[in-house]
Amino acid sequence: MEEKKITVVIVGMGFGKEFIAIYQAHPNIKAVGICTRNENTLNELKNKFNLDDDLCFTNFDDVTKRDDVDAIHIVTPVPEHARMTLASLNANKHTACTIPMAMTVEDCKAIVEAKRKANKVYMMMETALYTREFLYGLKLAETGELGRIQFVRGSHIQDMSMEGWAEYWKGFPPMLNGTHAISPLLRINNTKAESVVCHGSGKLSEDLAKRYNAPYAVETATFKLKNSDVVAEATRSLFDVVRQYRESYDVYGDKMSFEWEQLQDENHVIFDGGENAERIDVPDTDELLIEPIKHFTKREKIDDPNHVSFLQGAGHGGSHPHLVQEFVAAIVEGRNSAVDADVAANYTCAGICAHESAMKGGVRVEIPDFEL
Repeated sequence: MEEKKITVVIVGMGFGKEFIAIYQAHPNIKAVGICTRNENTLNELKNKFNLDDDLCFTNFDDVTKRDDVDAIHIVTPVPEHARMTLASLNANKHTACTIPMAMTVEDCKAIVEAKRKANKVYMMMETALYTREFLYGLKLAETGELGRIQFVRGSHIQDMSMEGWAEYWKGFPPMLNGTHAISPLLRINNTKAESVVCHGSGKLSEDLAKRYNAPYAVETATFKLKNSDVVAEATRSLFDVVRQYRESYDVYGDKMSFEWEQLQDENHVIFDGGENAERIDVPDTDELLIEPIKHFTKREKIDDPNHVSFLQGAGHGGSHPHLVQEFVAAIVEGRNSAVDADVAANYTCAGICAHESAMKGGVRVEIPDFEL
């Protein structure tokens, strides 16, 4: 990798603080800054990570005005994503943002256009595409071990009624932010979603349902994929369903199939013909990373293991250093990221359009084309 050095500011110090040490260890990072409205958190993290006082902010708008800031990594509540991403790109900053890209098709279109005009790197930091479990399955697909993929299924079932989640999550429609369940299905087929049919199931409690005027406890979608005869199925639930957290994908080929474990740490399953089935330990992915940041794949490197994002989800599958490596590499190498604006818009709008389909009784909804 080239010797170019960049300055990055991370905005949002919930699980966003997990990225501070990773950026600091990356050889192409000149300096790391943070932005949070909570001054106590700001001071605590400034001291803990020995951050430059001049790169610690309580106002996001101040970050975008700084000429010495090359990149902004947004890890804020979902309703802030579109506004902050647009402000960052319009200020000519390389921009990373946690999922989803936005909450509306219109905002996704605006971000794609802003990225095109700015000619800067954009990356949606989708953890599901860099977990050790997904990268294992992707390798099976890319090496041909799976054979011809016949079907893929994803799920993201989570109890967001537990303490620690922001108020805006209450009653959040399942598929409105469906990227964790959808993106692995599209990526492993190396394609995008063209259209969707989605059905809602069950009922939320009245208090939850009225918040977004969305009644369903579960939404299940089937996607038609571009240039593919494979159909992808995704299910998501956030409230009023009892189950251990599960963020999974299954892929079925004509030579081999992979199924996600039913219980956390139970081990995944490989089927390789007839009735043969083998439980496997998915290997770590540290060998895919540059030396200074490879150890951050380990669960024990999570700074705050009690944060609600990690109590559910087993630490995002070691994905954080992969996200940093890809974002920084795209900037240094002058190329688009692996989850560029057009790709992120498709993954995000697949979920938005799925929710629209469910609310319309399961009609087919076309997903906009965002080709750059």
